[in-house]
Amino acid sequence: MAVTIAVKGLLQDEVKALIRDLNNVLNALSPPEVRFQMTPEDMAQADTTVFIGCEDGRAVACGALRRHEDGVAEVKRMYTLPTHRGRGIGGRILTEIERLARREEFARPVLQTGDRMAAAARVYGAGGFRVSSSSGLSRFAVLAVFREASGRARGSP
Repeated sequence: MAVTIAVKGLLQDEVKALIRDLNNVLNALSPPEVRFQMTPEDMAQADTTVFIGCEDGRAVACGALRRHEDGVAEVKRMYTLPTHRGRGIGGRILTEIERLARREEFARPVLQTGDRMAAAARVYGAGGFRVSSSSGLSRFAVLAVFREASGRARGSP
């Protein structure tokens, strides 16, 4: 069955359920000081573009690009249902996020993930992210940065 990746409305029941699953997983894996939840309503803001992976009309994966005023584009809310992992869906969503960041000429696309999220680290590493030691949030947070856009980048002098 083919999985399609598209920007989709977030207030549909199936997407809300996917985001609820994501939040439950993050709560279980993250210490309280680094639990930063986003609801579908938070994700539906103008500064955020969310890509949803769907199979047979059912939301099975998500990932978002959130734009910050300081020239930073942040990868957010990457998640694939356990039943659909290992099929490259997360990598495809990450590619779409990176394409959007490059089109919009962001200078510093970044993401944060925890050291307890091995599957996410594999997807990010395969996507060309490099990991720095720590973001300063806690010992569980890892900051990863992917390649800068070629040419003039947003936020550059």
